[in-house]
Amino acid sequence: MTINEKQDELIEDFAFYEDWMEKYEYIIQLGKELPLIDEKYKTEDYIIKGCQSKVWLHPDMNDQGTVDFAADSDAIITKGLVSLMVKVLSGHTPKEIADADLYFIDQIGLKDHLSPTRANGLLAMVKQMKLYAVALQMK
Repeated sequence: MTINEKQDELIEDFAFYEDWMEKYEYIIQLGKELPLIDEKYKTEDYIIKGCQSKVWLHPDMNDQGTVDFAADSDAIITKGLVSLMVKVLSGHTPKEIADADLYFIDQIGLKDHLSPTRANGLLAMVKQMKLYAVALQMK
């Protein structure tokens, strides 16, 4: 699936839920389903700056030339948010990630329903994933 197809699928998934309590529960569930990050990446080097919670993110370029992200957080909502980002961006080339227009964030209403600190953390996640992609492009 392309990045846009993944985004469209998430938009459809979120449209299924009628209120934000249900949507938060869905985000939490996605966080619980996030594959565990290897403990060796739970260091300062992999912490996303700008998040109030601790969020670790590790990019891995595979043999197909695509990036697989591993992530974790010490906060359940934040872990769900990083899970959304991993779901959308993993499995794509660094160029696709760097060039991606992540419209699903606005479409599902995340910016309007997150606290300012969580919204800033989400933007920090996006920025870090794109920075990793740019760095991997240069390798």
